[in-house]
Amino acid sequence: MKSILLAAGLGTRLRPITDHIPKCLVPINGKPLLGYWFDSLAKAGVGPILINLHHHSDKVIEFVKEYANSCDVRLVYEPELLGTGGTLKENYKFLCSESVLVAHADNFCLVDLKEFYLAHQRRPIGTEITMMTFVTDEPTSCGIVETDVRGRVIGYYEKVKEPPCNVANAAVYIFQRSVIEHISAIPNRFIDLSTDVLPEYLGKIFAWEADDIHIDIGTVKNLQKANAMMASRKEQS
Repeated sequence: MKSILLAAGLGTRLRPITDHIPKCLVPINGKPLLGYWFDSLAKAGVGPILINLHHHSDKVIEFVKEYANSCDVRLVYEPELLGTGGTLKENYKFLCSESVLVAHADNFCLVDLKEFYLAHQRRPIGTEITMMTFVTDEPTSCGIVETDVRGRVIGYYEKVKEPPCNVANAAVYIFQRSVIEHISAIPNRFIDLSTDVLPEYLGKIFAWEADDIHIDIGTVKNLQKANAMMASRKEQS
């Protein structure tokens, strides 16, 4: 299965850290986020991997040369940010396969991706996307999902003031080919998955709850939380 790591974001909420490095290279317990992704994808047998670049792209290129010996990694530079969906549209030819794993590379995710893929294979009939979810203590800052008894997403609320629950979109997905084809047909050049794509697939998304650490490294607070969790895990091992 092919995959794409979305890594072009500016990381404005992590400044001044991201004044010098891209968010996808922010270290957790001394190891850059991308390193964790490469290890997880390789362990699950996922590849080749496409990574889109923009902010401090030279540093990502340097890191990939040093680290990704065991992975088939391809890099594509975006001179202009296209949005999470726009990147998929731009790279349609690479991504248009039976299924593709799509992940925001600025998430710290230790979930077993092989289990995630197995869940996708067992998803309810009629669903075309499997979405990883997690329980959050900050629901107003996340995309919140409501599901039916079969785990299908029937409501999606992107950073609303009064979210109906605390089950959040982890921004890690497996898309069927039909979803990539749909995105490629959207006329806009800038496309956002959360606002332009996911709402159109209500009832066709299967939610699978993360079974290990998953944190959006979007703020200094969450970065500190991730480092503390890894330090604690290291002490216990």
